[in-house]
Amino acid sequence: MLVTVHAAKTNLSKLIDAALAGEEVIIAKGKNPVVKIVPIPKSRFKAGALKGLVGTAPDFFEPMSEEELKLWEGGE
Repeated sequence: MLVTVHAAKTNLSKLIDAALAGEEVIIAKGKNPVVKIVPIPKSRFKAGALKGLVGTAPDFFEPMSEEELKLWEGGE
C-alpha cells in the first residue's frame, strides 16, 4: 500500500492497523516513497519463566546458626 503524506495524516490509525495485520504500508512525498510503517515485535520476556527450573537460593534474611556465626566472625 502506497499513500501520500496527506493521506497518512488523515488515516494514520487505519494505516497502523494495516501494518499490524501484516500489510506493507509505505508513505510517499509526491510519488517518491520515503518511509515504511512496520510493527514493533512484541517482547517474549516472561517474568518467572525459569521458576522451578533453577535451584533454590539461600535466604539471606534467615538468622545464622551459632556455628555459621562463629565462622563468620573468624572463629573455628
